[in-house]
Amino acid sequence: MRIRHFLLAVGLTVIWGLNFVVMEVGLRHFPPLFYVAARFVLAAFPALLFVGGPGVPWRKVLLAGATLGAGQYALLLTGMRAGMPAGLTSLVVQIQAVFTAVLAVTLLGERLTRRRVVGMAVAFAGLALIATDLGAGGPIGAFLLVVGSAFFWSMGNVVIRQASPPDSLRFMVWLSAVTAPPMVVLSLVVEGVPRLEFSLEGTFSLVYVAFISTLAGFAVWGFLLKRYDASVVAPTALMVPVFGMSSAALFTGEQITPLRLAAGVLIICGVLYAGTRSRRTAAPSPLPTSSERETGENKARATEMT
Repeated sequence: MRIRHFLLAVGLTVIWGLNFVVMEVGLRHFPPLFYVAARFVLAAFPALLFVGGPGVPWRKVLLAGATLGAGQYALLLTGMRAGMPAGLTSLVVQIQAVFTAVLAVTLLGERLTRRRVVGMAVAFAGLALIATDLGAGGPIGAFLLVVGSAFFWSMGNVVIRQASPPDSLRFMVWLSAVTAPPMVVLSLVVEGVPRLEFSLEGTFSLVYVAFISTLAGFAVWGFLLKRYDASVVAPTALMVPVFGMSSAALFTGEQITPLRLAAGVLIICGVLYAGTRSRRTAAPSPLPTSSERETGENKARATEMT
């Protein structure tokens, strides 16, 4: 991955890391399914009025909406509402990188190089340290919901990789548009008509998750998936827990221990190693010398004569 694209991925993980705290705030004001529906309604409208078609087959848009949109966020927000704290959620959901790598190999025929495997192993060692430091937190049902959310995220990664939309932002607007109506219906059926009271905190939460995390965030995510293998892009999301824990410490008072700091170093180093090429493979071939060019030209003439 090129350095500017890697820095773009890092910036995205900052946004998504903070997103867990923002969503936890939003769940104080909205039921989880309604929150998901409102998120995608805002992300789709009025942007839908100013963009063209999605540029990919509609079945891909619908499949992406079902996985990356409804499936991922319905389970994620329901799990957080059921008791999974923001910091721990930002950690557990990163199992999507493993799911994505497996699906990319089985469905897309991608190859896991030794460098990627080693880098992911180092990063997951960091995740293991965080898990050890946190201990067993949250009810088992909420934990399984978040794991299910991660699986839907990985399926969405593969769908976007296969669809390869020409315009990631336009694709994300349409993904939001096809996700919003069924989520509105599901919210009304499961949660009923919500009682809403205006608050600056709740409004900011919806604006952040709709426009910054969803539209801008997944536009960047799709941009990266379009240019690199899914098994290269997905591990960069392993940095999200670092920023998720940091934002939780800053805004909710969660403690950052030396063990968590060490885990953050492992995660970043592992992602760097997995997402970049070795110097041996990345170095361009040296230019031929004048004598080598002359030898090549002589061989070409000899070939033409025969």
